[in-house]
Amino acid sequence: MAVPRRFDRRPPERDTTRVNERIRVPEVRLIDDQGGQVGVLKTPDALRFAQERDLDLVEVAPEARPPVCRVLDYSKYKYEQAQKLKQARKHQQQITVREIKFRPKIAQHDYDTKKHHVERFLRHKDKVKVTIMFRGREVTHPERGTLILDRLAEELAELGVVEQRPMQEGRNMTMMLGPSKAVLAGRFDVSPDGAVPTEDGAVGEGAAVGEGAQANGAAEAVPANGSAEVEGTQEADPEAVAVPEDVAPEAASVPEGALPEPVAVPGDVAPGAAAPEQ
Repeated sequence: MAVPRRFDRRPPERDTTRVNERIRVPEVRLIDDQGGQVGVLKTPDALRFAQERDLDLVEVAPEARPPVCRVLDYSKYKYEQAQKLKQARKHQQQITVREIKFRPKIAQHDYDTKKHHVERFLRHKDKVKVTIMFRGREVTHPERGTLILDRLAEELAELGVVEQRPMQEGRNMTMMLGPSKAVLAGRFDVSPDGAVPTEDGAVGEGAAVGEGAQANGAAEAVPANGSAEVEGTQEADPEAVAVPEDVAPEAASVPEGALPEPVAVPGDVAPGAAAPEQ
């Protein structure tokens, strides 16, 4: 028995099938556990007949006169009935009707957007009710609504079939579209954009982009790292310019056979002249 929800005033669901002592009629038509007709018996006699076989007396046809009762295992009977109901629900298809509305003076962009919605509904195997709404004096030109509906049905001919031709009801004109046999058979993808890109194509494009990004990054990184290393070597390597204290600077910095570099002097003294004595 289902547990009622909180603040639910409805009475809990109960099994309405009358079993054993719940059968109140004076006599019943009895069917034994093998399916054979026993005949019309008093209810206490039929109940005793079922108890002798360790089974239940179940009322299967309460509208009959007298009611028909059968001897069986009630728990097993309920399980079989639940399985039959489950199988019946599995095979039946629930149909959903969607509705989308157009205007006779709809713009092209709005038409494409609503057409996209209709296509999505049809791919989900739903029926679509397309409505053209007329306002004011627009109702005197129903041919505009017919043109829009016919155009929509023609453009979606692969996905939907016209189940109801355009019909005007007051200020509205309606048309019913249903999914085509190809959609019901699963030949079309649910995505309204068509086929999903293949994995190879997606991976190929990603690899190409990744390789390009890596190449660009490497091209940019090599000069930066090289320049950083050179600058670091020039600035941070003290051994390249270290001079012993007991050796003159000219001897340490100028190799043999090379001209010495000019020595920086103050700006008011000529390069060739000697520095003034202090």
